[in-house]
Amino acid sequence: MQNDSFVFEALFEAQFQTQWQAPSNIALVKYWGKHGSQLPKNPSISFTLSKCVTTTSVHFSPQKKGEARFDFLFNQKKQADFHPKIEQFLDRITPYFPALKQHHLSISSQNSFPHSSGIASSASAMAALAMCIVDFEKQHHPDWSAPSMLQKASFLARLGSGSAARSIAGPLMVWGQSEDFLGSNDQYAIVPQVNWHPVFKEYQDTILVVDKGVKKVSSTLGHGLMDGHPFASQRFAQAHDHIQQLKTALTTGDLDQFIDLSEAEALTLHAMMMTSNPRFVLMQPNTLALIHKIWDFRAQTRRPLCFTLDAGANIHLLYPQQERIPVLDFIKNELLSYCQQEQYIEDQVGNGTQKIPLP
Repeated sequence: MQNDSFVFEALFEAQFQTQWQAPSNIALVKYWGKHGSQLPKNPSISFTLSKCVTTTSVHFSPQKKGEARFDFLFNQKKQADFHPKIEQFLDRITPYFPALKQHHLSISSQNSFPHSSGIASSASAMAALAMCIVDFEKQHHPDWSAPSMLQKASFLARLGSGSAARSIAGPLMVWGQSEDFLGSNDQYAIVPQVNWHPVFKEYQDTILVVDKGVKKVSSTLGHGLMDGHPFASQRFAQAHDHIQQLKTALTTGDLDQFIDLSEAEALTLHAMMMTSNPRFVLMQPNTLALIHKIWDFRAQTRRPLCFTLDAGANIHLLYPQQERIPVLDFIKNELLSYCQQEQYIEDQVGNGTQKIPLP
């Protein structure tokens, strides 16, 4: 269903170039299952990351007869494998910005993290591309406020990758209708107007790279497995309960509750895949070994370290900034042997997209 509030009807031709940087994000309450045009079946909330970012530049030029609608470089090299996803994205967003039909897009993108490192790059990639597009639209939409621009960017990014809706701003974003967050909705993510406890303002996320390979199941297929899933309704109800409880933990600074909910959400996500039809087990033996190591470390030291997982084998370690030194020592001394090529990535919460000056 088309959202008319985001349609910009004017057709025009112009030259324009811009460059934006967008971060990845890590969901605390997971979005798993969708309907309609990239709409979530349950609300989700995520930390916006700071260092794992995609930087994308786009040059818009009037379309020449017979010319392809875009060309694409990743790390300064042609990457045809990305073309179908970009083509699908442009098809989906053109009704909301018809002037795209009049233009050729020269897109160049690069990540601050290895593409195969286990960080979900589709969120940062689609968010960065969406920001470039709304920046172009803004040149012909002079009354547009900054919040309106970010709102439309989140709306468009969602049409490329659902979780990309949550990579526009930060440090936390909520996507999906929830009674616990005023203004939350399925069409785009919001930065909830809540006083988060100071402990979460510099929260750390260190990613342990267990498996750099391509995911065994695509996100699209994984979400589709929730249709007719025997536990789908219970899962969607659980997500609503968890987002309410997590809001309490995030505002009071209750780290025990935060830890319990974060790990429950991670394991529930994988439980959904293990009980779907067909079934998938995305955790690897080293993923399970790391989970047990983390639980043992927390029990022995009482340090507030916990994990979460995306739909893959790699582990995100979450902990307060003041715990950084002892946790990094723990990683280096006890966890690296479980990581592929002893690879890990340090990150922390951030504030979302930013415009980058062109060279």
